[in-house]
Amino acid sequence: MKKYFLLITFCVFAFTLHAQLRLPKLVSDGMILQRQTALKIWGWDNEGSKIQVKFQNKTYKTIASKSGRWQLTLPAFEAGGPYQMEVSDPKNKITINDILIGDVWFCSGQSNMVHQLNIHDVTYAREIAEANFPQIRQFWVPTLTNLVSAQEDIPAGQWKKAVGEEVRPFSAVAYFFAKQLHQKYQIPIGIINASVGGTPIEAWISEEGLPEISNMKELVNKNKDTARINEVNRKSQEYSRSLPQPSDEGMTGKWYETNYIPKNWKNINVPGYWEDQGIRNLDGIVWYRKEIEIPTSMIGKNAKVFLGRIVDADELYINGKKVGSTGYMYPQRRYAVAPEILKAGKNIFVVRVTNNGGKGGFVPDKPYCIFSEKDTVDLKGTWQYKVGAVFQRQFNPNAVFPISAQNQPTALYNAMVAHAIPYAIKGICWYQGESNAGKPTEYAQLLPALIKDWRQKWNNTTLPFLYIQLPGYMDYDYLPSESSWAVLRESQAKALSVPNTAMTVAIDLGEWNDIHPDNKKDVGERLALTALKLAYHENVVHSGPSLLSSEIKDNQIILTFENIGNGLKTKDGEPIGDLAIAGTDKKFVWAKSKIEGNKVIVWADGISNPKFVRYAWADNPVNPNLINAEGLPASPFRTDN
Repeated sequence: MKKYFLLITFCVFAFTLHAQLRLPKLVSDGMILQRQTALKIWGWDNEGSKIQVKFQNKTYKTIASKSGRWQLTLPAFEAGGPYQMEVSDPKNKITINDILIGDVWFCSGQSNMVHQLNIHDVTYAREIAEANFPQIRQFWVPTLTNLVSAQEDIPAGQWKKAVGEEVRPFSAVAYFFAKQLHQKYQIPIGIINASVGGTPIEAWISEEGLPEISNMKELVNKNKDTARINEVNRKSQEYSRSLPQPSDEGMTGKWYETNYIPKNWKNINVPGYWEDQGIRNLDGIVWYRKEIEIPTSMIGKNAKVFLGRIVDADELYINGKKVGSTGYMYPQRRYAVAPEILKAGKNIFVVRVTNNGGKGGFVPDKPYCIFSEKDTVDLKGTWQYKVGAVFQRQFNPNAVFPISAQNQPTALYNAMVAHAIPYAIKGICWYQGESNAGKPTEYAQLLPALIKDWRQKWNNTTLPFLYIQLPGYMDYDYLPSESSWAVLRESQAKALSVPNTAMTVAIDLGEWNDIHPDNKKDVGERLALTALKLAYHENVVHSGPSLLSSEIKDNQIILTFENIGNGLKTKDGEPIGDLAIAGTDKKFVWAKSKIEGNKVIVWADGISNPKFVRYAWADNPVNPNLINAEGLPASPFRTDN
């Protein structure tokens, strides 16, 4: 009986603890509330609990519903703060401190919205060191998925200020966007960042908002059977374990140790892909080795190694000690080196590179060096290499592939967006598309669907929606060609037909060898320009030239543009680059052109009956130099769509 009584007492205590007054993670210390609009404050408590919210010398009251949820509405306030809020029931009180009122932007997308200032700490070292903006704050939503239903809250999260070291985890694009607005209007700017790298747009749309394409809604219902998902992933793991694992001679032979004596190693250049240096048909593990001379002035100090980008995975050893590793191709390699690892004179650098497909090795045009304070040692040049393992890849019809929850329709909306819907915001910033480049025409339906969906959820049909068009990426093509990335950008541009949207063109801000280009500041500041125009109704030129119409006249095509500001020009004073023309056969050739007012006249020798024009129509156009006088680039386009 005593044990039974203790069990009942514990259960009652546990239930009381679970049901006591609770607030969502967003409603917490340091939060920024949206100015000039009614504000919802909500939370959970026992059914029937009387809730009071005290804010700015007024008290607001409500009662918790049968489900335990409560919500009340505060009137609109002007920008200001800091303030304090008290939320209480008859037994509990929660005090929220350091509240500001300003403008709040919901920032979302994939990795280029994720990328933090810390990842670009060399490029933006001064920005980080000088950051002192306590009224710019970010709430970082952790990566979460839910395939079953929309979630009312998240397990963790807090508001951080753009001050000192706290600014490092800020999304770089969102930070520069917020900084522009804060400095112009001198009001608090809040960022709610819900972004996950490598994710498709459909993962961010609610079940109700998904369009009827590619059986997405059918897949949502299928995915609600989480036991099925778990079983598929279990079988996938079993399948992976059943595959023969090639032995890596470099690991068994400990090629990374300082007492290892290299034999039969060959020369290779770093940076560079091994397929471009006399090696064919090699997916596997290749070891690189080089003796690096380190000056005495670097000894005993913290150092950092920059190893550019490596395809796909790598491990770095210095003098036999493992210094760092990265498991996939996209991040730039930046590894900290402890003071005790380096020694004066010769040091053995060993890099183990694993490549699963395509070209393997070190990506060109990236930094390769080790540095400490004022000393820098170059790591480029001739290294030695030896193959540790060769992967024998064969198609297996019995292969079982895992289901990644974050790539499934609705999964990220349910877990990372739904919880924020009651929170009042100024607008939305969206940077995504790379993961949908394989099906670019679908994007023309998916992006408007996401805009409509989120506006309906926030109950604001005119909520400003700002988005960034994909920059250039991948190899340059010096002949006119087809491009899925170009079609994706076209699908993005089509969303401008949705009212109260604005697109930031970033075609000139990419890097051929990095899907995460380093220049995040210009992206963020251009995005802020679109906000000034769309959300703040400023009389500014916020966009580069965009094609308005085309007309065929004799052997020329006359293009008319809008958003030309103070006139059309090229940024380098050269003829317009990446401009192609074709007849009815759609065999495009590079065109000649001249600018006349808000028009561009296009022609080509040998094309007497032109029909179509394309501009910057490539994965990564070579020189997309058409701009307006304000320096903003023209969006890629084609007239043969």
